[in-house]
Amino acid sequence: MTNLFTRIKNTITADLHDALDQKEKQNPIAMLNQYLRECEQETDKVRKLLERQYILKDEFTREYHQAAELANKRKHQAEVATRAGETDLSDFASAEYQQYTDRTRRIEVSLEQVGEQIRDLERKYEEMKHKLKDMHLRRMELMGRENVTRANHRINQVLDAHTYSDQSYSKFKEIENYLERLEHQVNSSFYRNTIDARIAQLEKEMKFEESKSI
Repeated sequence: MTNLFTRIKNTITADLHDALDQKEKQNPIAMLNQYLRECEQETDKVRKLLERQYILKDEFTREYHQAAELANKRKHQAEVATRAGETDLSDFASAEYQQYTDRTRRIEVSLEQVGEQIRDLERKYEEMKHKLKDMHLRRMELMGRENVTRANHRINQVLDAHTYSDQSYSKFKEIENYLERLEHQVNSSFYRNTIDARIAQLEKEMKFEESKSI
């Protein structure tokens, strides 16, 4: 049964990887954007962990100052009780002083550990931000090259009659033929209107000359 589940798991994993590979081949920039979003999410998680460590450090610092203050207070009280001959009270204050002193030492160790953890997280967080920025720049570079490649491909399809499809070629030929017909019509109309105007002017001039000779 375990082997069966393992085979099923491996089959599903292989199918998933194959689907991702196909998607990557079809639109590599889209897959890159997805990977970048995942990296951004991981970077944000580290940022939140770092913020929690800062809060934890502040809490440890407050506990340390409180324990140190109480330790000094109990130490002073023990000295006063000893001078006053209050043995029980002096013993109680001394025991409290020892407990608070031990607590401050324990907190000191925790503070040092938290400080090291913060420094390590800060270093990793900065590295992740730099890497993320570099990946964004590389994506922009890839997008630029991809745009140029697509543009050149389309230009080649338009300019090279041997590579673009018959449909595209026929569309351009159709437009060229239309332009030629339109140019011929405009030119014919221009010349016809020019001739008509010129003949009319000549007829007018001839009639004028004939009227003068009568």
